[in-house]
Amino acid sequence: MTVVTRWWWIRHDKVDNPERRLYGQSDIKAITDDPAPYSRLAPSLPSDAVWLSSHLSRTKDTAAALKPHMEALGHAAPDPLAHADLAEQDFGAWQGLNIQDLKTRLGKDFDILWRDPGGAEPPGGESFAQVIERVGRAVTHFSAEHAGRDIVAFAHGGSIRAALAVALKLEPSAALSFQIRNLSLTRIDHLVPGDPPTMGLRNPWQVHQVNQLHPDDD
Repeated sequence: MTVVTRWWWIRHDKVDNPERRLYGQSDIKAITDDPAPYSRLAPSLPSDAVWLSSHLSRTKDTAAALKPHMEALGHAAPDPLAHADLAEQDFGAWQGLNIQDLKTRLGKDFDILWRDPGGAEPPGGESFAQVIERVGRAVTHFSAEHAGRDIVAFAHGGSIRAALAVALKLEPSAALSFQIRNLSLTRIDHLVPGDPPTMGLRNPWQVHQVNQLHPDDD
């Protein structure tokens, strides 16, 4: 029998960033003061799941805001296990800059970044290709550790795109085309075939939904 481990990826709630700066691994808080989207999200999630988050506050804030809505449904809502490999991209020296700042700082080199955003490595930071590698390590590890379970992962736009890149074997720049909105739900299943293996099962990943918003959240 095929063992299915279901990943329920949730991007953290909004943050205060009116100038649209690259906040990356800056540890800023999520704004979780509106309970309505959490009450709409909770019924879509499994009742008995492992909860994970990145080590950054905004994912932990989001999990804490969802917790009472899960408990109101009689669902388990454990404190998430924080893991740094689920974090957003580290933009290094570019952290805190917006696009105009980057253009000014990089000059003619900005065109190189624009042509290959998935491979560009900020000074003192990491490329999106490297994010895919570390998120891939995390999902492989936790899929084995919690095989057959549901895993709710509170993460970031970058790390969720990275998980999709792993599942679909995408080039880094292609994976950056996914839109992942705050409090959206993306579900990716990891499958381990039994003996005999399921016919046609070549890729151990199946993508069920991406950037799913809930009624009234759009």
